[in-house]
Amino acid sequence: MTAEPPLHLALIIGSTREGRFGTTVAEWVLGHVRRRGDVSVDVIDLAEVPLPTVQQAVPVVTGVYPSPDVQAFARRIGAADGFVVVTPEYNHGYPASLKLAIDSVYVEWNAKPVAFVSYGGLAGGSRAVEQLRQVFAELHATTIRETICFAMAHSLFNEDGELRDPEGPDLAAKSLLDQLTWWAGALRDKREKHAYNT
Repeated sequence: MTAEPPLHLALIIGSTREGRFGTTVAEWVLGHVRRRGDVSVDVIDLAEVPLPTVQQAVPVVTGVYPSPDVQAFARRIGAADGFVVVTPEYNHGYPASLKLAIDSVYVEWNAKPVAFVSYGGLAGGSRAVEQLRQVFAELHATTIRETICFAMAHSLFNEDGELRDPEGPDLAAKSLLDQLTWWAGALRDKREKHAYNT
């Protein structure tokens, strides 16, 4: 019996705002991902992805992307078996940079699981996550139940980017990644046997 190849996850840093806190949260998530033996990971920092803000004339549902920058992004999304989206909550929603990235490609999201780690003020980014669930449903992606929300996030991490009280979040991270990898494995197996039709 041959061993299953590792699942390939993409960790997406959704904020591109100057002075963003998202890289601190993403580094914490990345530490948990890298401790697992069943996954590889690609960190997609949207601040470093030059997506065009003017949308293409050809609908993205075709999977044809005239822009070389979008083509490069599509390859990274297409290579992933699942996603961890790290998002802030700005004005009761998720950032425009994340919506641009989501809308820039289509088929590459299909039939894959998405997990969320959010941060913000009192709501911890939960309103952004609930909106994102609706968006990803339209892309035929499966969002997992477990979510990590860091309320008043700046006060929870020390100056070294470490959680002051890690026990609860660490348990939540394990649960989130266990669910994500279960779905990623199940959906990868299904996609390999039967093409997904939208």
